Amino acid sequence: MGWPATLEGHVTELLFDETDLPEIIRPTGPNFTSLRYPVWTENKAKLIKEYIRLFTYVTKHGIYIDGFAAPQRREKKEICSAKLVLDTEPKRIRKFWLCDIDPNGIEILNEIKNESEAKSRTINVLEGDFNKTINQVLASGDVTEKTATFALLDQRTFECQWDTVRRISEFKKDRKIEIFYFFATGWIDRSIKAVSTPETKQKVERWWGKPDWENLCGMDSTERAYLLTDRFKKELGYEFAHPFAIHNHFRGGRTMYHMIHATDHSDAPPLMLRAYRKVSGRLDTEILGHQDDFQQLWQETAI
Repeated sequence: MGWPATLEGHVTELLFDETDLPEIIRPTGPNFTSLRYPVWTENKAKLIKEYIRLFTYVTKHGIYIDGFAAPQRREKKEICSAKLVLDTEPKRIRKFWLCDIDPNGIEILNEIKNESEAKSRTINVLEGDFNKTINQVLASGDVTEKTATFALLDQRTFECQWDTVRRISEFKKDRKIEIFYFFATGWIDRSIKAVSTPETKQKVERWWGKPDWENLCGMDSTERAYLLTDRFKKELGYEFAHPFAIHNHFRGGRTMYHMIHATDHSDAPPLMLRAYRKVSGRLDTEILGHQDDFQQLWQETAI
């Protein structure tokens, strides 16, 4: 089974065995919109799981870092991203760093660890502010230049400082750590308007990494998402970055998050698009082969 042309226009080498994935069928043309096939908030963890499942067919290994790993709904550990990734078959990711600042969340992560431990894998649960504990993760020796590494930054709003994102992006010199960065599109305007104290203003500036964070308020949500992807490419040096909209069933399909996927691997963007379309309920799992097709599909997934 071959592989379609990449974004640079060249054809990649064969990546999958025929038994790994179904044959890709090309469509006659794009015929769908974002809200016809959205990814809902309750399925965002499934999106991460499906993408990592696909990408580890390429890498055959990996390290998973989750900076805000405890499920936001504590009673729903079965849909926690960390648990879903741990349960993914085949189990090609062997090292996990699950981080959270909340002691109750740490208890849940330790339960998940106890349920998922095996001789062939290492699961580290780390309590504390991720903006500080990330130093311990990076200093562990687990992340090397040759190690495929995925970092999920599923913050609620202002928790992940931009300097933390920068440290992650700069740690590997060859192919950067791959990042899934969640931006709280659905309530960012309200949250910014509520900022009043000097302490909170400093917190938001550390989160955005620049003093112009107030300009985000009132922007078109898709324009704001692309502004952020531009920062991943221009400031952090990622070769590819794209926003994927996560919608809410109960608010008329309103976009609640934009997940920014940042990577240096040319095969990663079409795999993320494939994962998004599968989790959103598309019956076909094809990947289109031309850059123009990717751009149109991505514009729809960012709405």
